[in-house]
Amino acid sequence: MVRIVVPVVDKTGLDAQLSEHFGRAPYFIVIELDKNRSVVSQKTVPNTSEHFGGTGRPPDRILQFKPDALITYGMGPRALNIFQGANVAVLQANANTVRDVVSAYSNDELEELTEGCHHAQHR
Repeated sequence: MVRIVVPVVDKTGLDAQLSEHFGRAPYFIVIELDKNRSVVSQKTVPNTSEHFGGTGRPPDRILQFKPDALITYGMGPRALNIFQGANVAVLQANANTVRDVVSAYSNDELEELTEGCHHAQHR
């Protein structure tokens, strides 16, 4: 079983649009894939981090789900370092919907995100 997290703008499941930036995503979708890389479960959860009036950093929220990978357009260097330190693969999104990036993941078409966005400082 592989667990993937994707930052999204709404709660429409696999049809959800990806959020432009990881930490500012209103929601995260947690997807589990079986050994054939088929979706076996999906769950959309709100971003309850400090960016949305809650507590903690967005990576802390995501690490609670014990992901193997995170697919995003971009994130700040601090978040990227946290995920790398937790052995979570951070992959560069290449499509606009969860369904499309999960398909790309299943076909090994995603590249690792190696550098954080430097404009993504705390505000």
